[in-house]
Amino acid sequence: MVKISASQEHLSHALHVAGRAVAARSPLPITTNVLLVTEEGRLRLSATNLDIAISAWLDAEIADEGAITLPSRLLSEFVETLSGGVVDISVKAGGHSAHVTSGRYEATIRGMAADDFPVIPTAGDETAVAVPAGLLKEMVEQVVFAAAMDDTRPILTGALATFSGQSFSLAATDGFRMAMRSGDLENAASGDFSVIIPGRTLAELAKIVPDGDDPVEIAVTPNRNQIVFRTTDLNVVSRLIEGSYPNLKGLVPTKFATKVVVSRDDLLKATKMASYFSRDNSNAITFDIEPGGEAGVGVLAVTGAAAELGEDRGELDAVVNGGGAKVQFNSRYVSDLLGALDSQQVGLEITGPNSAAVFRPIDSVDYTHVIMPMHTTR
Repeated sequence: MVKISASQEHLSHALHVAGRAVAARSPLPITTNVLLVTEEGRLRLSATNLDIAISAWLDAEIADEGAITLPSRLLSEFVETLSGGVVDISVKAGGHSAHVTSGRYEATIRGMAADDFPVIPTAGDETAVAVPAGLLKEMVEQVVFAAAMDDTRPILTGALATFSGQSFSLAATDGFRMAMRSGDLENAASGDFSVIIPGRTLAELAKIVPDGDDPVEIAVTPNRNQIVFRTTDLNVVSRLIEGSYPNLKGLVPTKFATKVVVSRDDLLKATKMASYFSRDNSNAITFDIEPGGEAGVGVLAVTGAAAELGEDRGELDAVVNGGGAKVQFNSRYVSDLLGALDSQQVGLEITGPNSAAVFRPIDSVDYTHVIMPMHTTR
């Protein structure tokens, strides 16, 4: 028998968090359910699509302990629509249906036995490292969009996570751009190692990890095929991608002919405006860099054009060191990069029109972004 009571607001939030791992379509029907189980005086909600599993804990009044799985979407929609207050959930001994009540509303929801729910792996505390939640979220948001979206090269759909001493880095590439961000761990890792985390896992993690500086523990299972992220009220388990990731450091040029410093906000605005004109031209926009005089203040012109639409040109003041340059980029890649930064100024380093360009925030040495130029026929 199960009998629990919980805040509608807290229960709805936990259902939303855990529900992000529910299988949309699966040959295993129980993976469309969410597991409700009483655990050490609290209520745990868990869901999995067999690639990723998410568990969320919340405080609840537990009259009788037990477990059941219920249809995730139906339960979440019902609870979310309730008008606050307390939600009571009860399950008769040996039964697979839950009676859910709140105020003048009640529902009977049919579920499945908790014993049939897939086992969610765990990792020992001895392998765990910790990173502040806010830093982890920022690192993920600055890197994950550079991972590949299609499965042509499955290894590139993930991000390379490297642990070395008290340093932690994330890096991703889709073959056309590369993002790399480093940060400090709160405790040293037990040995140097790297794993490849699916991009979808990291994207979901960034959406549900709480803000602030509370630590997120990261642990890898002993067989190195799954990774665990955990906080007081959250546990995310994901499979890891097997294989060898490309050598990303070799993609970063070390010599440049032109270096530019420009306002991030101004460059983002100019890029978006140029993108409106380049939608029908493979999203190709042109950076035309003109050196300045003795003061070093030059011009960065951003243009977009399509034969049937027209063209636009936006000129930005910029500090330019070196010679002039003209190079084309995919506007989406530039917008993704600039949107992930909160620095007031961004640096751009260019070797030539056919070489990779390096973007970095001026106020940080922890982030590097490389974008390959485009080659279009005129």
